[in-house]
Amino acid sequence: MNRNNFFLLFLALVVLVACRRDPKVGVLSTGNFGETGPALKDVTDLYIGTSINSGPFLNDPNFAATARRDFDGVTFEWLMKHGAIVRDNGQLNFTNTDALVNAVGSMEIYGHTLGWHQNQNATYLKNYAGITIPAAVELLGNPGFEGGLTGWNIFNSGNPAGTSTLTHTTATGEFRTGAGALRVVNPTAYPGSQWRVQLASNFVTLIPGRQYIVSYWVRAASAGGSIRLSTAYGDGGSSQFQGDQTIGTAWQQINWTITANSSQFRMVFDMGQAANTYFIDDASVKEVVNTPSGPQIALKLDTALRTFILGTVNRYKNKVRAWDVVNELFADNPAGALRTNLNTSNEAADVLVWTHYMGRDFALKAFNYAREADPTADLYINDYNLESSARKLDSLIAFVDWLKTNGAKVDGIGTQMHIDRRTSYAGIDDMFKKLAATGLKIRVTELDVRTILGSAAGGPTPELLAYQAVMYRYVVSSYLKHIPKAQQAGITVWGVNDANSWLYRNGTEFPLLYDNDYNKKPAYGAFLQGLKNQ
Repeated sequence: MNRNNFFLLFLALVVLVACRRDPKVGVLSTGNFGETGPALKDVTDLYIGTSINSGPFLNDPNFAATARRDFDGVTFEWLMKHGAIVRDNGQLNFTNTDALVNAVGSMEIYGHTLGWHQNQNATYLKNYAGITIPAAVELLGNPGFEGGLTGWNIFNSGNPAGTSTLTHTTATGEFRTGAGALRVVNPTAYPGSQWRVQLASNFVTLIPGRQYIVSYWVRAASAGGSIRLSTAYGDGGSSQFQGDQTIGTAWQQINWTITANSSQFRMVFDMGQAANTYFIDDASVKEVVNTPSGPQIALKLDTALRTFILGTVNRYKNKVRAWDVVNELFADNPAGALRTNLNTSNEAADVLVWTHYMGRDFALKAFNYAREADPTADLYINDYNLESSARKLDSLIAFVDWLKTNGAKVDGIGTQMHIDRRTSYAGIDDMFKKLAATGLKIRVTELDVRTILGSAAGGPTPELLAYQAVMYRYVVSSYLKHIPKAQQAGITVWGVNDANSWLYRNGTEFPLLYDNDYNKKPAYGAFLQGLKNQ
């Protein structure tokens, strides 16, 4: 075999081995996607969108110019979400959202998103609904006697007065926490006249009709001690009396729940029943904080949901003609199940899983509120992994049927399509076929294609960029092939250039049509080819 024939055989083997790395795609040429001519939106009447954030759009002229050149409209990645608009007091603040709405001018805006378990002011929602129970406020001054007897009043000290002593102690073993406690020495028993030795707090303000827990810690120097609590009201309220409490030599906590019958209250220790020495520490008066029931929480969340949806949709009804009403309703494990706190991570500060508290009515109510605010807008349900999880896809389609059966206005389904170069073509085709069969409008809402997948430190190789391009072209072609024209609501690429993608992460992924410097990648030419070949 001569040298030239040997070289050709070697080259063929290299190509064969390379193709085997990804036999489904099998693309090694990087010269097939060089077409970068017209803007994407100019070669089709299909809606072509992108996502933006206020930082790059308002401050980077290249970003804004590229977005305006290639795309019909935009989706705000953040500024129409609950967390961007709802303040800690529940008020809606549209200042930042308005600024971006005004900046995009005549470009269409796709509303994203009215109901999602993430990117919310979840702290407000949990506090408002009673999911987070606020700590009760201590109402007593100097409850631990660290400041001596400041805030306390000796009403009686035996018969005759002074027979008993009520003092502040800092002796080791005579206080429970801190560095001090109350020490009461009563050498004489006054059975039935507990009031003969008596200490009372200063007045504190209570709300009549509400419940309060009155408590303290106590021990006696010897067994057989006895104390009771009573109340003294300063504006005509009736006194209340706790039963006598037997006190031993170990620290014990005494609790007493009262319903206030007046606004001016004193906590009173009655210690005349039995002769003994008593040590009292860590007194407390706090309002009882009741945990709301499940229906009460659901009702509160329903109110908050309606406030946000009506306020937001009404605000932008003349600018936004379509909305993601409900986003990512279904869990991944088990796939297709409605989200709950059991199948969805809910530790992050911005997470509240609506369906955990409201069930499937969350989605029904969200669609009804969106229709109430703008009956003419197109309303979508949106989710991810529909191309890779048939169970999730089937669950979503069945749920849409349930929504419509129960009177909801559901105009379309959004499929996010955060995919990668290895995503199954068959999965993409099957998804579009099933979505088309619903008869609803179908929209690709958040398309991007990961290509590094941890395999190419330093950036994508020409080969990986070619794989990415093929996948972009396939998605466009499959969508146009399987979704009937009347149901084609558009394709949104989730970002303009790599550096501003949510997946970029300091250069670990390069998922979009433009590189960091706004140069068109092979994926751009492939996307354009997919549109032209419709």
